[in-house]
Amino acid sequence: MAEGSFFKKSMKIAVPVALQAMLQSSFSMIDQIMVGQLGKTAIAAVEVGGKPGFVFAFVSGAVATVTGIMVSQYMGKKDDEKVDVSMSVNMLVMAAIALATTAACLFFPGFLTGIFTKDMAVIEAGASYVRIVSITFPLSGIASVLAVQIRCRDHSEYPLFISAIAAVVNTVLNFVLIFGHFGAPALGVSGAAIASVVSQIVNLALMIFFYNKICRFRFRIRMDNTEMRQYAAMLLPVVINEFLWTLGQNVNTFIYGHMGTDELAGMSLTGPVQGLSIGALSGISQAAGILIGKRLGEQEYDKAYAESKKLCIYGFIGSAVLSVVLMISRNIYVGLFNVDANVAAIGSLLLVAFGILAPVKVQNMILGGGIIRSGGRTRYIMIIDMLGTWLVGVPLGLFTGLYLKLPIVWVYFILSQEELVRFLITVFLFRSRKWMNTIE
Repeated sequence: MAEGSFFKKSMKIAVPVALQAMLQSSFSMIDQIMVGQLGKTAIAAVEVGGKPGFVFAFVSGAVATVTGIMVSQYMGKKDDEKVDVSMSVNMLVMAAIALATTAACLFFPGFLTGIFTKDMAVIEAGASYVRIVSITFPLSGIASVLAVQIRCRDHSEYPLFISAIAAVVNTVLNFVLIFGHFGAPALGVSGAAIASVVSQIVNLALMIFFYNKICRFRFRIRMDNTEMRQYAAMLLPVVINEFLWTLGQNVNTFIYGHMGTDELAGMSLTGPVQGLSIGALSGISQAAGILIGKRLGEQEYDKAYAESKKLCIYGFIGSAVLSVVLMISRNIYVGLFNVDANVAAIGSLLLVAFGILAPVKVQNMILGGGIIRSGGRTRYIMIIDMLGTWLVGVPLGLFTGLYLKLPIVWVYFILSQEELVRFLITVFLFRSRKWMNTIE
């Protein structure tokens, strides 16, 4: 495949996926900006209240990743029955995880938010937020599985269109419910949660509509023992990996929260724009999973390796440009929030640190989250991520934040060196080609 042709093919998937991811991230950013007008307590409440959703987003993303591996490879083999089985089994798994997460948030909201801060005002507001927003988990989880097959069938524009509509719904309802416009009650943090629920209902309804337009699907869960073992070998490492990785990120939030409410609020300011920036490049990771997965399904290993390197180059160029833009515009972004000078200064410096680290983060996302996982050998990435998170990031964060009590910017930058460790190991694995595999 010619360079120009491959670039166009990869961008046809990557650009809509990236825009969709940015729109999804905009939900959080819109919540933070609007709630940010209520002060640092409200900002911190949305941050801690959003942590269960943060964990679920990555665990559900793991199920969607495995769905993509299976669907893309079976499409490469032109095995429609196995595509149906892949969708059916992963849909059931997603529903089970979503309902369990929702139940935990409904019954233990105060406990979950109290993990991250000692500020009772933040805990109470965060508990109200998490109780309501927990309803979104089954909605977003099922929608993410449906979106996988839509993208694999070269219709990435549909999930993008759906996310755009959901983002508009979320924004309008935030404006109405947080501040009490047009006769509605001013619900503050709870209003942001209700807006998220309604927007996710719209998102799922539209995803089902477009899925039925382009995909033939029959519910089939027949898998023999060999297929079940192969599925478990793919799914469990990814789910365990994402759960433990997000748990590590929550330990970091615990550290920031116990450094002070200003530090937690400053970090909270950066979360949405970090998600937006990473989301802008996430499409390349998704494109890698689909395109390389199809190559592996066709057993074209040399082409898979060569195209993987091209995708990494695209990601590096894009992340470098985004980092420069972010660092130049950071003060404009921070100025959108109604916070005191100390919180604004913390947020601005953290965005500089993130901009420096972003190219490495993006390479890890493309290599680990897309390319290497496309071969189905997900345990490799689980091991690498666990080494980075639990042997490097978490210990450095606890040591620098709670023992040395360094400024939060240095704590964040030092613990993020886990990304560099992860990158070095992943490059070695990529070059070995041991990740290349065609699933049966």
